[in-house]
Amino acid sequence: METTKISKKLPRNKKLTVLLKKHSGRDSGGRVSVEHQGGRQKRFYRLVDFKRSGDQNALVIAIEYDPNRGADIALIEYENGEKAYILQPEGLLIGAKIASGSFSEIVLGNTLPLSAIPLGTEIHNIELYPGSGGQMARGAGTYAILVAKDGRYADLKLPSKEVRKVLLTCRATIGRLSNSGLKNEKIGTAGRARHMGIRPTVRGVAQNPRSHPHGGGE
Repeated sequence: METTKISKKLPRNKKLTVLLKKHSGRDSGGRVSVEHQGGRQKRFYRLVDFKRSGDQNALVIAIEYDPNRGADIALIEYENGEKAYILQPEGLLIGAKIASGSFSEIVLGNTLPLSAIPLGTEIHNIELYPGSGGQMARGAGTYAILVAKDGRYADLKLPSKEVRKVLLTCRATIGRLSNSGLKNEKIGTAGRARHMGIRPTVRGVAQNPRSHPHGGGE
């Protein structure tokens, strides 16, 4: 089994990527609605499978960097030959076999309904409504913990420490997400920030009163 974190060759699957349009912080009318954005490097958006619907087995064939999110992504191939991107849990390696469905084992990377997951398990990519696809705990290094089951609902302790009730028929994936050290990473240079689409910011107190509520002061 491969042990590298990122594949040496990055075989970006062209069928699973689309060019991400630049908006530079502008709304549909062309006006700047979010300041200090624009000029970033061209990106391709990876079409990540957040649903993992059906009862299917798959093989991890590559681990890739995704410029659009903090966590890394894994390229998997299903038994029918179809390929898809999923969020990579920490510790999932190339060559690993994963599955989805109610009768899947409690193994890293497997997707199951909350009703089939034991209490205390770390999970991510959690559905809010059955069949909607994962919407919670999708950031780098994040996970939720299944703390209780009460009737039709499961109690989940989210990364924010909030406890939320979700239907037991909703699906989640076993494990915590990769790249947990991202929160400690510093951008380092102004040039890197510009490549990321972050433009220079002028402090409000340094502006004149007509340009900003904090301006003036003399």
